[in-house]
Amino acid sequence: MSFKIIKSHAKINLSLGVIARLKSGYHKIESLVSFINLYDVIKIKKINNKNHKIKFFGKFSKGINKRNTISELLKILDKKKLLNNQKYLIKVKKNIPQKAGLGGGSMNVSTIINFFISKRNLMISKSNLIRLTKLIGSDVQLGLDNKNKVLYSNGEIHSFQKKLSLFVIIIKPKFGCSTKKIYENVSSYSSKKLIKHKKDQFNIKNILKLKNDLEKVVFKQFPKLQQVKSFMESLPNIQFVRMTGSGSSLLGYFLSKNSAINGVKLFKKKYKNYWCITSKTI
Repeated sequence: MSFKIIKSHAKINLSLGVIARLKSGYHKIESLVSFINLYDVIKIKKINNKNHKIKFFGKFSKGINKRNTISELLKILDKKKLLNNQKYLIKVKKNIPQKAGLGGGSMNVSTIINFFISKRNLMISKSNLIRLTKLIGSDVQLGLDNKNKVLYSNGEIHSFQKKLSLFVIIIKPKFGCSTKKIYENVSSYSSKKLIKHKKDQFNIKNILKLKNDLEKVVFKQFPKLQQVKSFMESLPNIQFVRMTGSGSSLLGYFLSKNSAINGVKLFKKKYKNYWCITSKTI
């Protein structure tokens, strides 16, 4: 049987507000979420084997543990007997950096779940699907489709059909950020700013009023990143610069492809040791 090839797109947080710490240790957050045309490539096929096989390769595959989001997904599906004892070989080309706030591991899981459902290898109700995603990670549910989403502080997620048309430059320093450690260092909280049923949530003017609350935590730990953000904000025709997730990636947003390409050239002149590419919202 030949491999099926699927794309697993990176998610971005256009805003991220930390509203409160819960007794469980987790946090109430609200966020505007979108997706970009940067993706891992996943090859998947059925195999006659006692166990699943998962292989990672590519630029950002180094250091991925044997216990990872995909292995956790398969373990849960096997335990619940949802794959009818069928085993899979899964190969993942990692183009999305790790510990970058781009949700690479979580989006891999979302993409594989969607594949199993589309091929009828996995039959599951919507409510059980949501429970399944939460067992693996809070971001997994966001990637079940590539629509723009508003995540409200009560956990509700609303999808929007309207597409964003923004060109981005993504930069990542050599260091990454541990989501757990960054959230542990949050010491102040924001009021709710995302209003339910507001139609222009993804309007640039609205996005500019928002921020990523985790930036101050990350910048305190890595002051150089704040300097990098300031430099990015000086690039010609840039609309805004924002960290995604808990970092360490920063994204600069533009209205035209040429402006983004020019932004990358100027950035690379000053910061030669940073990974830096252009992409686009999808």
